[in-house]
Amino acid sequence: MSDILHSIAKKSDEHEFYTPVPTGYVSGRTKYVIVFGTVMSGIGKGIFSSSLAKLLQNKGLKVSPIKFDGYLNVDAGTLNPYRHGEVFVLDDGTECDMDLGTYERMVERNISKDNYLTGGKIFTSILGQERRGHYLGRDVQFIPHVTGEIKKFLRHLALKDECDVVFVEVGGTVGDIENGYFIEAMRQLAYEEGKENVCFVALTYILEPTFLGEQKSKAAQLGIQNLLSAGVQPDIIACRAHNPVTEKVREKISIYSNVIVKRVVSLHDCDSIYEIPSMLKESGLDTEVVEMLGLEPRINRKTEAEELKRWDGFLERIRNPKKKITVGITGKYTGLRDSYASILKALEHAGAYNNADVQVKWIETTDFETKKKKVLEELKDVDGIIVPGGFGKRGTEGKIECVKYAREKNIPYLGLCFGFQMAVIEYARNVCGLKDANTTEVEISTPHPVIDILPEQKHIQSLGGNMRLGGHDIEVKEDSRAFKIYGGRSVVRERFRHRYECNPEYIRILEEHGLVFSGKAPKQPIMQILELPKHKFFMGTQYHPEFTSRPLSPNPLFMEFVKSCLK
Repeated sequence: MSDILHSIAKKSDEHEFYTPVPTGYVSGRTKYVIVFGTVMSGIGKGIFSSSLAKLLQNKGLKVSPIKFDGYLNVDAGTLNPYRHGEVFVLDDGTECDMDLGTYERMVERNISKDNYLTGGKIFTSILGQERRGHYLGRDVQFIPHVTGEIKKFLRHLALKDECDVVFVEVGGTVGDIENGYFIEAMRQLAYEEGKENVCFVALTYILEPTFLGEQKSKAAQLGIQNLLSAGVQPDIIACRAHNPVTEKVREKISIYSNVIVKRVVSLHDCDSIYEIPSMLKESGLDTEVVEMLGLEPRINRKTEAEELKRWDGFLERIRNPKKKITVGITGKYTGLRDSYASILKALEHAGAYNNADVQVKWIETTDFETKKKKVLEELKDVDGIIVPGGFGKRGTEGKIECVKYAREKNIPYLGLCFGFQMAVIEYARNVCGLKDANTTEVEISTPHPVIDILPEQKHIQSLGGNMRLGGHDIEVKEDSRAFKIYGGRSVVRERFRHRYECNPEYIRILEEHGLVFSGKAPKQPIMQILELPKHKFFMGTQYHPEFTSRPLSPNPLFMEFVKSCLK
């Protein structure tokens, strides 16, 4: 532990300092890379942070990413996808920001609730401790108590994961009221840990107005000024831009920010986010970070060479596909692509594995109900159909029409969570003859509630964090298509996020008419995979297989779906 941190921790109970340090924590053992945003949000802090983490992981270092979101929600579970993009679900059931999905995909491992912090989560913890008398005799304040608890959260993660580097993404933009205290906590962290153990990165945006035809750095300069005024001197500045950032602009940013030119790097648009690690490596940024944080003795060059070779092979398949297919994604959030980010990435992974370029056609299912668009016209040129997850009534009848079209036209179909439920409803209505079959989520008085709320959900009043969430085991029926797709495994683990299920009372009639439930919950009649054996590919999953897909190990269901679309 550094001398500063040791003296502060020692005096915590009787002085103005409040810096709780987890037992066993040693300052300097773990380094920190902290990424801030300037100018505006949504420019790719999570992609940058995870890409740099990937490069250090390739060198044999153990990395652990963490995202802070300033909003007062405890988690992302009740956020509208239009406002915040996809809700990603971790194996431990945490509903979180979509950036954590990017982290898992890039570093190719599961992360947990300890890698996610919100304003609501930290304040809930602090107020709970205050009521229990943890701060007895003290007036609880942003400084030192809120900042102290944030630093404790980071150090706990460092200790638990035994990592070499913790990557901290500060959500939002410098200057936002809701993340000001977190930025202050990061300034204090560098003061306590020692600057040789903390690297500050500012991700900024370079404007390029079309009417001017040149890049402008003034907005970036002003954003960096806000960061400097908060007491944070960046060590690296990454410049997001549409085109490669010119040397002239990089020099301007360098002079204005006190950051040497070689540490002001261009992070311009490219065809795939998986190109970003290579872009950062070409700029030498990983070498700069290793040098700044004194990590050279921990580097394994042999591991790095092997990992780079694996990654380059993946990129080669992305860059040079041999075939092309079009997949229709039918949903009600198609106006914001981030609502289905994990599905897009899972298709990209499976496409690369099958040497195919997967193009997506967005189909707004509400249009079938309000604008009377025809399903045949919208779907006639697709090679496969995905009905993704969702909640509520809007667009459901349009989704059911899409399921019917895929089933009758023998077009590969993959239903995800809500898409599983829509497939059950369509089959019940049009094959089993159960007229007006529906889900009680949409029609509480339906005569045939083939989809009904889970028994354990019936008495829950609040919405946050109460669904069937996270990783659960699935028993897979032998001799089924699902069994073959999962490599002959009788038990697999996937991630869930749902309140409703296939009503057990209707399983028998559905099966008698040819629908196969090839996956179920162990010791419970909760159906989790459905399929039509004679169809080219017709499968629905009550879970979200897109959440477990990785660039170098695509989810098996997506791999088989893309393969079927190619036939």
